[in-house]
Amino acid sequence: MSTIASTFSRLVRFVPKSDSSKVLIGEPVDAELDVGLALYKGQEVSVRPFTGTSVLSPGEVTTGTEVIERLLSPLAEEEVGSIRCVGLNYVSHAKEMDLSLPDVPVLFLKPSTALADPYPAPTILPKITQTDNTGDYESEMVIVIGRDAKDVPESEALDYVLGYTAANDVSSRTYQMNQSQWCFSKGFDGSCPIGPTLVSAKLLPDVSKLHIRGLKNGDVMQDCPLTDLIFSVPQLISFISQGTTLRAGTIILTGTPPGVGAAKNPKQFIKAGDEFAVELLPHVGTLINKIEHQ
Repeated sequence: MSTIASTFSRLVRFVPKSDSSKVLIGEPVDAELDVGLALYKGQEVSVRPFTGTSVLSPGEVTTGTEVIERLLSPLAEEEVGSIRCVGLNYVSHAKEMDLSLPDVPVLFLKPSTALADPYPAPTILPKITQTDNTGDYESEMVIVIGRDAKDVPESEALDYVLGYTAANDVSSRTYQMNQSQWCFSKGFDGSCPIGPTLVSAKLLPDVSKLHIRGLKNGDVMQDCPLTDLIFSVPQLISFISQGTTLRAGTIILTGTPPGVGAAKNPKQFIKAGDEFAVELLPHVGTLINKIEHQ
């Protein structure tokens, strides 16, 4: 566990109601509150700000409180660098796609411009995805790296973890299937909303205890425990860091469970007006995305 992880339990990055020109980080006053769901319902969420300006260097908690005006992604675009993503990392998802289990992690990248904020910020489907309406959702758990990592052995991998959050790996299925590389079809601007909270590795020493669900317009599409992962967090960090420096702030999307829209019969693609929620419990909360067209 990164040493920074011991300084907090859950962090949010937000614009406060007291001053819309500021961006703050802090801990929700209610330690059990699902921040994403509460804000979606219009509830007031109070936060104890930290002295720092980044989850990578949060500083110390202050005595005052602030109320969230607008929730932001836990990390800023300039902090994440390239976004590392793992495909086909749930046993049951491989089964629904009729694919063999991989021997090594399947890796692709999203650019930092794919990073996006949770609700109320919109999740935009570009025009190229609208041509055949094959935009898709993927609920994912995210690893946040807390210090530079390279050639990390599995036995030491968790020492580099700052914490965990949730993501929606928004995809354009036609272009994914038309190409052997997935970066184009998954790398559009805003195609990687993350949040709502960053949960410390201290609070989540064993991510296999997490459960992930994806809900489209309130209907459960994905529902799976993280015990179904093919490659564990230590295995992923070790593999991805071989010969490659993962800078502090790097995020790793760990794959999606079964139930993606492309695997449904009939297919369940997303379009303007839809809402998709990634629920990662306990602690992380619900990442809500309202879909809009470019």
